Amino acid sequence: MNTKELNFAYKVRHALNENLDNLPASTTQRLAAARRKALAVKRDHAPLHALVSETVFAGGIGGYFQQPNRWFARLGTILPLIALIIGLTGMFQFEKQKRINETADIDAAVLADELPLSAYLDHGFSVYLARQTD
Repeated sequence: MNTKELNFAYKVRHALNENLDNLPASTTQRLAAARRKALAVKRDHAPLHALVSETVFAGGIGGYFQQPNRWFARLGTILPLIALIIGLTGMFQFEKQKRINETADIDAAVLADELPLSAYLDHGFSVYLARQTD
């Protein structure tokens, strides 16, 4: 109800209350019957639903992130995710390059050293190389 309808309802109620003693008995009975009928139709446990059309932030800062700066709020959510992805990718690439460099150093040391071919076939030598890479 808007304010005009609400004011009209208050004026009608006030006028009826002022002249309640002057109303005929038939009118009073009809009003009582209408009231009982309205109360019987009224739902006691009707669920209340409200449609929320905008985001509201706690602490009263909701207006700051609303209409004109809505992209700013989205950027504040997406930017940390992008930074996390870039950081994790960088760490993965760094560890991968570190592993490649260690393997290359071992390969260079093996190739630069003068070992007989039987050393490459020895099981203990392959275990030694495996421990060096870990």
